[in-house]
Amino acid sequence: MSAISQSTALPAEKLPAPLVFTLAAGAGLSVASIYYSQPMLDIISKQFNVGIGSVGMVPMLTQAGYALGILLLAPLGDRHDRRTIILIKGLMLVAALLLCGFSGGINALLIASFVTGLTATVAQDIVPASAALAPERSRGKTVGTVMTGLLVGILLSRVVSGVVAEYLGWRTMYMVAAVAVLLISLALWRVLPRFKPGTSVSYPRLLLSLAHLWQHHQTLRRAALAQGLLSVGFSAFWSTLALMLSERFHFDSAVAGAFGLAGAAGALAAPLAGSVADRIGPARVTQYGATLVMVSFALMFLLPLLPVPAQIGLIIISTIGFDLGVQATLVAHQTLVYSLAPEARSRLNALMFTVVFIGMAAGAALGSLALAHFGWTGVVALSTLAAALALMIRLASRHLKN
Repeated sequence: MSAISQSTALPAEKLPAPLVFTLAAGAGLSVASIYYSQPMLDIISKQFNVGIGSVGMVPMLTQAGYALGILLLAPLGDRHDRRTIILIKGLMLVAALLLCGFSGGINALLIASFVTGLTATVAQDIVPASAALAPERSRGKTVGTVMTGLLVGILLSRVVSGVVAEYLGWRTMYMVAAVAVLLISLALWRVLPRFKPGTSVSYPRLLLSLAHLWQHHQTLRRAALAQGLLSVGFSAFWSTLALMLSERFHFDSAVAGAFGLAGAAGALAAPLAGSVADRIGPARVTQYGATLVMVSFALMFLLPLLPVPAQIGLIIISTIGFDLGVQATLVAHQTLVYSLAPEARSRLNALMFTVVFIGMAAGAALGSLALAHFGWTGVVALSTLAAALALMIRLASRHLKN
């Protein structure tokens, strides 16, 4: 039995702080599952005796699974009680993480990673749930707070996995992650209210309606494409950072993972971005955020001109800047999209995040290729170009509200 039996029993003015915290923790721990592998790639490649190209498929397939899971599974939140869906998918994610930890070879790990991506989409059931529960006047701030949990989960996952893999082994990381997801899934089942489905149409018709929503809402298309391009640069950077730091600076996985702290510092501004979006409009926030991402990536072109300590400092500064920009833009895009059709929030969220994680998967693949053929400058060029294209999309709408 949930602590609150009906969603209508929630306070009219604001959500209880413990509920918002649990939602944020659930989003963070769930989505973190698809990023634990990144600082561990060097260790995994050595254990399985495979090259950069093969081990680079681990994050790529995880994110591809996430994109497919969002497209096929997230729309169910409009058709069924989100509380039940969150529990079922959470338990499935636990099983997938255990499969990763027990993988006997690279092929088994690749399959388990894909399944992890599919089931980690429970995070994309939690975020629309927070939007559905929040009053309209503070929806941007509430979604921003939950997104902080999600984004800090993404970034601190690298810190945790880097340290755990270095001292306890990469398999232990997956076991710890499975326990954490199990506990938060049970906590969410306890505190969440039941949700009334927004539609009663069949699952095939639910999927077919995605095409109509995509065609009907220009705001959705613009938000998804812009955020997807920002995700290309974001993923290209984080998917290759550990390999670059190992090659150039001889840093181990623990140090590489610690760079996630810099990204987390930027992500903590997500609630502020939501509050600003509530005041000045989310469209303007997306333009400012995309500009910050582009400038932050472009600064890293200066790395060859600097001594080693200054290079490390510049990478940290750039990491804080582009993560802040990416997260602020994401929160603003979600605020825009969630306002379009309240009865279809899960489907709108699914469409936007499908494009976002297609961008993530493409960024991981293209980043690995860029690093292999053009070095770190190639990764920086790819990320800067992707951010510039996103900014162009947002500036094209500067005379519009969306």
